[in-house]
Amino acid sequence: MGVPLESTERNILIEHPVTKMLGYGGYDVPAGAWSDDSSMVIATMDSISACSGIDYNDMMEKFSEWINFSKYTSVGLVFGAGRTTLKAIMRYQEGMIPLEAGLEGINYNGNGSLMRIMPIAFYAYVKGLTENETIDLVCDVSSLTHAHEISCLGCYIYVRYVMFLLDGYDKMVCYDMIKKLDYSAFSDESIRAYRRLLFDDIANYSMEAISSSGYVVDTLEAVIWCINNTDGYKQAVIGAINLGDDTDTVGALTGALAGIIYGYGDIPKKWINKLQKSDYLKLIYTSFVKTMANLK
Repeated sequence: MGVPLESTERNILIEHPVTKMLGYGGYDVPAGAWSDDSSMVIATMDSISACSGIDYNDMMEKFSEWINFSKYTSVGLVFGAGRTTLKAIMRYQEGMIPLEAGLEGINYNGNGSLMRIMPIAFYAYVKGLTENETIDLVCDVSSLTHAHEISCLGCYIYVRYVMFLLDGYDKMVCYDMIKKLDYSAFSDESIRAYRRLLFDDIANYSMEAISSSGYVVDTLEAVIWCINNTDGYKQAVIGAINLGDDTDTVGALTGALAGIIYGYGDIPKKWINKLQKSDYLKLIYTSFVKTMANLK
């Protein structure tokens, strides 16, 4: 849904909102094609399924297959990959170990690890990991590409939000629970970056105050804002993509949460029917579900 709108300015989308699945916008791909966000999620799921758990070398190998051979893509084309992600994968291919390949500088806090972190939430939930184990795992998985603590913290907030949803809590209750978590494992500087999300109520901000840029903090704020200001899967995703800018990532992350909250049956069938390689997607998620069941 967000792919053809990427980098479109918000004021244009406000005047001409998009409410259906389109193709051939920012990229020369048909409707129902997914971008780097979904490719990396699929690669992560495939790695967990193949290894029956977490293997950082295997994850990086699968990310490499995506970049080098267009595996995990919707139309045999790699597009939209972020510069930090590409640099990290290149560093791994040049011989760096996975957990040292990610970029550590403060300028490398795009949303490239946040966009692929969803499978880790399911893994941590099914395995019943402790809080510290979850923090360590999330930070390690983020650090494969994005090793700065701000990126790691954003991933952790999202993962714990998902885990609270999986426990059956209402979305607003989950948000309150996120605010009450112990963040002492993270620096004050990193926590301050998320002050609007953690110490205020992001849902009460105006749309004008919400940025949908590729900065990890902006992305997470936009996602939680969309979730808490909409009442269904369709409304959440349409709201997310019409914020403009990094529409594929904000749409993907919002859609993932909305899927848990509202269920598969709330996804418009027209959207499902337009998905590229839908049989392939079914194979990926069926294998992942079986792996999760075996890990219990």
